[in-house]
Amino acid sequence: MEDQFEGKIALVTGAASGIGRASAKAFARQGARVACADISPENLAETVSEITRDGGKAIAIDLNVADSASASAAVGQCIDTFGGLQILANVAGILKLEQTHELSDEDWNRVLGVNLSGTFFMSRAAIPHLLKEEGSIVNVSSLAGLKGQAYGAAYCASKAGVVGLTRVMAVEYAKQGLRVNCVCPGAVETPLIAGFAPPEDFDPDLISRLSLVPRVTTPDEIAEAIVYLSSPTARSISGVALPIDFGTHAA
Repeated sequence: MEDQFEGKIALVTGAASGIGRASAKAFARQGARVACADISPENLAETVSEITRDGGKAIAIDLNVADSASASAAVGQCIDTFGGLQILANVAGILKLEQTHELSDEDWNRVLGVNLSGTFFMSRAAIPHLLKEEGSIVNVSSLAGLKGQAYGAAYCASKAGVVGLTRVMAVEYAKQGLRVNCVCPGAVETPLIAGFAPPEDFDPDLISRLSLVPRVTTPDEIAEAIVYLSSPTARSISGVALPIDFGTHAA
């Protein structure tokens, strides 16, 4: 449905590339004004340029989701510029694969900081505004948040945490009209996967079990799910962790 977000404001983290960029563009195509937030200014500027070139409305916000002050400032900038907030898409994320016993404190804290704490910081800052609008939060978890992935101690823990946080917020704010869902993609054709670097001496069988079919999902496919869960059509859906993985989780 075209323009179903006319008059709505969406804030999308991780908007400089991949699923975040695709989501920001998808919201804009359907009429939303989009606050595009990321830590990568050049790529973020490209996202905003693509949206405005196609007739959409968007701004760029410098954001480090792992920093609570930065998260609060990003939400504040969105409110100051657009005057409100109805949709938060927490897309920003990073990946680190390592033998669990060789995973450093630094890498553990970095992955949890971006993927889980970042989702919490952004949600905490946005919720007071979203409650005024009966708004929506869509978080990006992962298939790795639903089942074990070898070498992914930090990544799996962070993404499982996102699923748990999603469910907590969905229950906590249900009576106040705020809906909270998450998507759980398998492999997606993004810079995150392009930079995939398995640890030394890894067992490929332990990696391949996470894919039922020999293809990856596109960012646009994930973006469409995020847009749907944010839309009036999904007004009865909350607390869902939606696998987008060609049936791998079912298997």
